[in-house]
Amino acid sequence: MNKQYVFYVTLFTSVLLSACSSRHAPAPVSSLNTSVKSYTSKVNINGDRYTVKKGDTLYSIAFSAQQDFRTLAKNNGIPAPYIIQPGQTISFKNVPEKIKKHKKYTKPSKKSTSGIQKNNKKLKKELDQPKQREYVQKQANRKISKNNSLSSTQVKWSWPAKGTVTQRFSTKESGYKGLQITNKKGVAVFAAAQGTVVYAGNALRGYGNLIILKHNDDYLSAYAHNSKLLVKEKQDVKAGQKIAEIGSSDSEVTALRFEIRYRGQAVNPEKYLP
Repeated sequence: MNKQYVFYVTLFTSVLLSACSSRHAPAPVSSLNTSVKSYTSKVNINGDRYTVKKGDTLYSIAFSAQQDFRTLAKNNGIPAPYIIQPGQTISFKNVPEKIKKHKKYTKPSKKSTSGIQKNNKKLKKELDQPKQREYVQKQANRKISKNNSLSSTQVKWSWPAKGTVTQRFSTKESGYKGLQITNKKGVAVFAAAQGTVVYAGNALRGYGNLIILKHNDDYLSAYAHNSKLLVKEKQDVKAGQKIAEIGSSDSEVTALRFEIRYRGQAVNPEKYLP
């Protein structure tokens, strides 16, 4: 009886060891955040064109290409609310190819040339008058001042998280284009201003679990490397609302990467934050 028992124990052990040694693939790893969708293909802009993949939005593509989403939509004939489909081609050229190919130069007629010259002389004569020149200059300055005040006062910014700033904005082409705010995993990430979630996912290469908020037609803000996302696309959020938790997704550091984009271009967040 004892010999038979020893035989079965030996047999079971050898089978178990054989099974363990034959496993070459790693054990499955579950996602830390079940609310974040995972996609095999990620946004990686190379060249003048990009083919839309599952999980992409016009905002995420424009963000990755550092372009204004409105310009991208206009050049590709995409109307609001800017819905795109997998397989669709997005062009990054300023002028659509169809217009470039069919646009031909036509030499202006003598009649139209003489008319333009006449109008230019008349305009020059009017502007040469001191009062008229002064009035035009005042109107131009007033328009510029109004535009600047609108873009700066419409968004009231606040800090997106507590922690230590370990990287700052760099003006170099390959430099860091935001603020790195380091803290422990799970620390709250807040909306830096009131806005709408235009992207929430992890399809952008190098940003991990990312949220992009649209504040107005000029400003976007981005919150990257989160461990958990607490908002969904098309959701309106208030300034100071908790939208995520700090993590290290697609990063070697447990920290929040915070960016502000003005018309597609990254700007120094410290110039806007109180």
